[in-house]
Amino acid sequence: MKRFTLIGLKGIVLALYFIVMAFPLYWITITSLKPQKDIFSVPLQYWPKTLTLDNYVNIFKISKFHVYFANSLIVAITAAVIVMIIAILGAYVMARFTFRGHRQIMLAFFATQMLPGFISLAPLYLMMSDMQLINNRFSLVLMYTVTLIPFSTIMLRGFFQRIPSSLEEAAMIDGCSRFTALLRIIMPVMLPGIASTFIFAFVQNWNELFLAVMFIDSEPLKTLPVAMNSFILKFDVNWGAMSAGTVLSVIPTVLLFAIAQKFIVSGLTQGAEKG
Repeated sequence: MKRFTLIGLKGIVLALYFIVMAFPLYWITITSLKPQKDIFSVPLQYWPKTLTLDNYVNIFKISKFHVYFANSLIVAITAAVIVMIIAILGAYVMARFTFRGHRQIMLAFFATQMLPGFISLAPLYLMMSDMQLINNRFSLVLMYTVTLIPFSTIMLRGFFQRIPSSLEEAAMIDGCSRFTALLRIIMPVMLPGIASTFIFAFVQNWNELFLAVMFIDSEPLKTLPVAMNSFILKFDVNWGAMSAGTVLSVIPTVLLFAIAQKFIVSGLTQGAEKG
């Protein structure tokens, strides 16, 4: 009886947790489907009497939403891919080799995670201005890449350390080079870690606002977070357009998690087979 009581309590706690976490997304979604007059209706409508797609239509009329969306995709994917290439190679070296300065490099990586990002905004702006990279998507790709490499390397290093070095040693005995062994033997086993790190890098790039506001002022080059911020006016907030834009901006992240879930399961299976 006690066991069933504990299971029931756990179920109730998990259900409450799910409701608390899911309610903001639910509220944003139904707000995006409400007519403008119903958004501030009293009492609150937890389910709209009338469903409309006007907010989704208007967001493309009042802004270049498709341009902002494309800019965010280009910057987020490009930076995440570059981060992964550098972080995989760096993490492999840090996990498999010991050399002079190895400890100091790892301490430097950890130290970068303790510094608040906003303290570097002014010097970064001056540096980008001197390099004539203001209003250039490359500046965002460069900054996102540099910012995420330390943490991504730390994450991947932990995954590499869990994989026995005997796997690539056996491959090298069979004639593979170390790089080929990394690509053909270690990478499939590392797929869960790679997928997790890529998701982290993409989401960080996709949601980043401060650097995008600092470096991008040209309307055709704005990313989605910057464009969404423009819906907050001095004396008003366009909640309908902002809610619709928020729902649309969540779609790439949801799709990425759905796709990456398959790769993670596949990677775990391959790792079990190779082990």
